[in-house]
Amino acid sequence: MSEDDLILAELNDSELTEQMMDDLYDGLKDEIEEAVRILLERNWTPYDILTKSLVAGMQIVGDDFRDGILFVPEVLRAAQAMKGGMAILKPLLIETGAPKMGKMVIGTVKGDIHDIGKNLVAMMMEGAGFEIIDLGINTEADEYIDTAEREGADIIGMSALLTTTMPYMKTVIEKLKERDIRDKYIVLCGGAPLNEEFGKAIGADAYCDDAAIAVETAKKLVAARQENA
Repeated sequence: MSEDDLILAELNDSELTEQMMDDLYDGLKDEIEEAVRILLERNWTPYDILTKSLVAGMQIVGDDFRDGILFVPEVLRAAQAMKGGMAILKPLLIETGAPKMGKMVIGTVKGDIHDIGKNLVAMMMEGAGFEIIDLGINTEADEYIDTAEREGADIIGMSALLTTTMPYMKTVIEKLKERDIRDKYIVLCGGAPLNEEFGKAIGADAYCDDAAIAVETAKKLVAARQENA
């Protein structure tokens, strides 16, 4: 049977979740939305739909992006398809109080207006089940910190594409120290001109080379915190 003849509603649950992973990989937003609705009609919980089809599918996308099989345009398409499914599930997840991976405040630092990398990280993190508060570009230290405090975030993510704006990341971390809340947050940094040494020098918890690594790192650090809590 060709892809065109495929009727999602005629697939059983396991065939449908497999198909969703393929459709997510191919960035087919309409198909993902339809499949989410079908699973809801079959009394799947919103959390199971999120984790067993969408997050599982984005994991494959993330792995192939990390391994150089997929590139930014394909990942963005997959993330947009994921967002279509998430738009249906989000209000239901809030209603049912489903567990979350964690909450992240993310933005491009003050003086910098580049956001493609930051957007990709935000989408991939959301795809992994994190709740994302995206502050956009040109983000001041107080905006990061006040938002993180207000929202009860676990992670602060900073992005920079200019060598001139990189040092501002240290300003944000210093402000956290001044307020005596540095240890409260996992601080991740990323962007083309950065490297691991820079991340260590400014006192970040981790430097993330790309969106897939950001997701892996965040999962690992949040899990470690929960174990030690």
